[in-house]
Amino acid sequence: MGEHVLVQHPSSETVSADEFRAAFRNHPAGVAVITADAGDGPVALTATSVFSVSIAPPLLVFSISELSSSTPTIRRADTVVVHLLGADQLDIAKLGATSGIDRFADTTIWKRLPTGEPYFPAAHAWIRGRVVNKMEAGGSTVVAVQALETYAPEAGDPSADAATAHPLVYHNRTWHRLDENSKIQ
Repeated sequence: MGEHVLVQHPSSETVSADEFRAAFRNHPAGVAVITADAGDGPVALTATSVFSVSIAPPLLVFSISELSSSTPTIRRADTVVVHLLGADQLDIAKLGATSGIDRFADTTIWKRLPTGEPYFPAAHAWIRGRVVNKMEAGGSTVVAVQALETYAPEAGDPSADAATAHPLVYHNRTWHRLDENSKIQ
């Protein structure tokens, strides 16, 4: 009793790429933009794969696709900035998600931290961290980052409440914002 049995899918693969995509398309995720500069110019990409792993030490992970033009730079970078976005930063999310453009052409929306990393000051919160591990996983790389510095509203600050911050969520190929109406408790 209590034992779980793994049921194998009848095909040679466990599930098709389309089946897997469809399952995750219906799983909402927070939206982040990752920036880095390995010495040959800043890059950015939008990711929904960011999550915290540990608070001691403070670690987060995200994955980057081999198809992204930003991947080679992020793989070479020692540090990155992970921007956790609210709905008010939808323009930054779309910027990081658009391929074939210079994401840093508009110099009024980004700066460099004193440590040199490119970042978007308008982000609701950001975490600067050192890349501590990378793992190849299919057509992606999973990147583990130890937080070195953060910018975020303090716990209890009204600007951290969904009614004010309006966290940005991606679900079924569509951007969504959380607000006071999204609370279920």
